[in-house]
Amino acid sequence: MSNYTVTFATLNCLDYTKQCVDSLLASGVDASRIVAVDNASTDGTQAYLQKRGLGAAILNRQNISCGAAWNQGILAQQSEWTIVMNNDIVVAPGFVQRLIEFATTNQLQLVSPARIDGTADYDFPQFAEQAQHITANAVRRGSSNAICMCIHWSLFNQIGFFRANPTLLGFEDGLFYNEVRKHGIAHATTGSVWIHHFGSVTQEHMKIVLGIQNQDVLVKVNDRKLYGQSWLERKLYRRNLKRSHLAWRAHELRDFGMTLHGTRDKNAFVWL
Repeated sequence: MSNYTVTFATLNCLDYTKQCVDSLLASGVDASRIVAVDNASTDGTQAYLQKRGLGAAILNRQNISCGAAWNQGILAQQSEWTIVMNNDIVVAPGFVQRLIEFATTNQLQLVSPARIDGTADYDFPQFAEQAQHITANAVRRGSSNAICMCIHWSLFNQIGFFRANPTLLGFEDGLFYNEVRKHGIAHATTGSVWIHHFGSVTQEHMKIVLGIQNQDVLVKVNDRKLYGQSWLERKLYRRNLKRSHLAWRAHELRDFGMTLHGTRDKNAFVWL
């Protein structure tokens, strides 16, 4: 297998981190290739990470931001491929190999897996085995997400790393993807790999720590100004993105009977 690292940042959420690490190991990921970065958890996460025998457990004294933690994980081993992911996901067998093979075959520098969001009230391993067969040829070119990113090192040489600014509180991914688009980086989402994502678990815990109401956003920013876009440019981008998602959804439902992004609602799949 190619030279790779899997890294994630944590802030409390120990139960989800345990499920994530267990699923990575069960999928065939070598423990020495996992780098966990903790942003000063207080729920036993740091002790757990130190005991798991991972490639590295980087323990920060304070919450230095998701972007800074991602950079720490990326730089710890500096592999050809780095999978940067949330700690509130579980993966299926062959997770790393499938992502890298798809990216290599399709000459991509960045690829994300298809996913289900929400409660894990179904048999995910069985679902993933079937879905990866059904949607093996499904792809959303020009679309990927920060929940799970398989990134080639050459991309960092082109656009740099994540913005390390604690005041952004989770907006680092938007700025990163803005650079991906500006530089014309080839990226996609593939139906040949599936994950389960429990939802906005980390952000919910950050709100608790910061005393922010759950219905409120973590940080209020003018993303148009951060992106360096005019009002018209931002409006056109959002309109085109919405049209693309509608087209992908229609195409995938027609050809596969499912889409590359679903949620769980009342013990059923809702395709987005």
